[in-house]
Amino acid sequence: MHKWIMFVLFTAASLLGVYLLTFALPERPVDESASLPEGMVLMKVVASNDFVFDQEVYTAKVGDKVRLKLSNKSGIHGVHIDELQVALDNDHPEMDLELTKPGEYRIYCSIPCGQGHTTMEAKLVVEAA
Repeated sequence: MHKWIMFVLFTAASLLGVYLLTFALPERPVDESASLPEGMVLMKVVASNDFVFDQEVYTAKVGDKVRLKLSNKSGIHGVHIDELQVALDNDHPEMDLELTKPGEYRIYCSIPCGQGHTTMEAKLVVEAA
């Protein structure tokens, strides 16, 4: 009797293992910056349902060519930087820009996403070269 139970458990575990190896493995991470034009830097802004961006401060230097990319980890969010005319959302998740003036720029969520929406902010600091 115990041999049959062990056989059934072993078979079920083996089938589960084969299924996971065949269908459920996560995809390999992709280096998104590898496809960028020469001299361009990727600045990824990740937004979540916790009403926060993944960083409080993003930094760059004057003269940097940057590809801003919005990644919604959960929920639906948007990114605006008024002074730089940046507007990202799910339909337009990335934008290329060249940073020409030093300063601090307010990044905020542009899509009402819940109770913490009004506090969902970060800062882009562009330092002199």
